[in-house]
Amino acid sequence: MNFESWKLASKGFAMGAADVVPGVSGGTIAFIAGIYEQLIDAIYRIGDPATAKLLLRFRLREWFEQIPWRFLITLGAGILAAILTLSHLIEVWLAEFPALVWSFFFGLVAASVAIVFRRVKKWTPGCWAMLSGGSGTAFLLVGLVPAQTPSTWWFLFISGAIAICAMILPGISGSFILLLLGQYQTVLGAINDRNLGVIAIVGAGATVGILSFTRILHWLLARFHDVTIAALIGFMAGSLRKIWPWKETLETAMVRDGQPIPIRQINVLPDALNVEVGMAVGLAAVGFAAVLLLESAARTRPDSG
Repeated sequence: MNFESWKLASKGFAMGAADVVPGVSGGTIAFIAGIYEQLIDAIYRIGDPATAKLLLRFRLREWFEQIPWRFLITLGAGILAAILTLSHLIEVWLAEFPALVWSFFFGLVAASVAIVFRRVKKWTPGCWAMLSGGSGTAFLLVGLVPAQTPSTWWFLFISGAIAICAMILPGISGSFILLLLGQYQTVLGAINDRNLGVIAIVGAGATVGILSFTRILHWLLARFHDVTIAALIGFMAGSLRKIWPWKETLETAMVRDGQPIPIRQINVLPDALNVEVGMAVGLAAVGFAAVLLLESAARTRPDSG
């Protein structure tokens, strides 16, 4: 594996680490790492009808020639490595040191909002309107209370499709969308119980959702690049409400393993200046610095978008 592959795998690892944290989207990392548009284009090619026909006709060699499989495999390997190695660790950290973990991601996303502004070539009134609309939508969305919904096959399919679309959007977590749709416990239980039927339905919905949604995003980025990027920046800005480090939990729900998860919270200021608050501020600075490093690495790639 050459240096470029290691660099891409490390970006995938960062995406996987973000996806492990409920409320943080791997799409945010892809966006600030400079591979977001490349990722959208790669997924778009998989769902392209002309490419799909090659696969259906078992013309695998020609199909592989049309798919940026090296990019997808390398990035996917990094994501999978992060999920396998960090899931338990981050779960423990979130339980023991929530303010510190959220501080790091708050600094990361806050810095990215400022840095990604340069991706918009010309700020027009339409761009500012989409920035405001995107931030307002995300701000309201992350404050919603989970709904009571049926666990029928068709709703599980829809939930998978919506959650995967959220996962690829900067600032919105797929797991949080599942929580809002009332399917988080169902999907988590299916994974733990190896319920292949439920997993297959949710997976089918996710496949249809991501292939369809990336076609829309690809079209928007090709024709309305600056306006679309402005809206995505807005999504990141609005999501800061969700990842503010200090919260007061008003309502919880029990998951299958007996652990409570917060479903309604309000943001608060820290009680007092102490060592933990100082560490939280320091980790926010580390998150800010991490964005600078990712952005610097992205600028070395001419095709990073």
